Amino acid sequence: MSANTALVLSPHLDDAAFSCGGLMALLADAGWSVVLVTAFTRSVPSPTGFALACQTDKGLDPSADYMQLRRDEDRAAAAILDVADLRWLDLPEAPHRGYHSAPALFGPMQPQDEVWRQLAPMLGALQRELAPALVLAPQGLGEHVDHRQMILAVAAAMDGAPLAYYRDTPYAIRNPCALRNATLPSAPETRVPIVAALDRKVAASCAYASQLGFQFGGPAGAAVALRAFATQEGDGVAAERLHGSLPDLSTR
Repeated sequence: MSANTALVLSPHLDDAAFSCGGLMALLADAGWSVVLVTAFTRSVPSPTGFALACQTDKGLDPSADYMQLRRDEDRAAAAILDVADLRWLDLPEAPHRGYHSAPALFGPMQPQDEVWRQLAPMLGALQRELAPALVLAPQGLGEHVDHRQMILAVAAAMDGAPLAYYRDTPYAIRNPCALRNATLPSAPETRVPIVAALDRKVAASCAYASQLGFQFGGPAGAAVALRAFATQEGDGVAAERLHGSLPDLSTR
């Protein structure tokens, strides 16, 4: 692809829109080709235990293909943000890799869980294919194990890539002072005004209907929380903050 490709890496089907959807929309407005890649999207038939509870506690029938529903939501959100290329990597979420409770998702990594070793070559192949001028990845706020696995894969596979790290939301909303993963490289902090894209960020985030009740108390709560947080991030002007420098975002 051309030099104006932005590769956006999302652990789950919603993280990127919640966290840097404004920047994604602005990049598309400026003529960039935005490629959104989500790592943990595999449908697992007949889930049980905690994995099943992750869908039934959101009001979904046990027989529903939870991840297919979420992929459909991702497609709708991507259209709102003018994503040019949407890809789903076929890796299972943490509840299907031996994490059997909500606290376990934010605790130590299971010794047998090295899914980052599967993810890393996939990311390396994407970098070789796309030669992106910008890669956006999570900071690891909240310490979710899937976010930490992605950070390990990015570090292993994308050495030398033009990286900037977004603030994982809604974790950043719950704890605005949360610290980024300690393994991230040193880099400046960048604040991106997103006033022109805030409505689209909110609309794209609300496309993830299955997650809104759990994460925000519903669509209205999501809109209020995301708008308020953006204003907070920009000290009164809607913005997103990143760890890392950005290239010129104008049309190239």
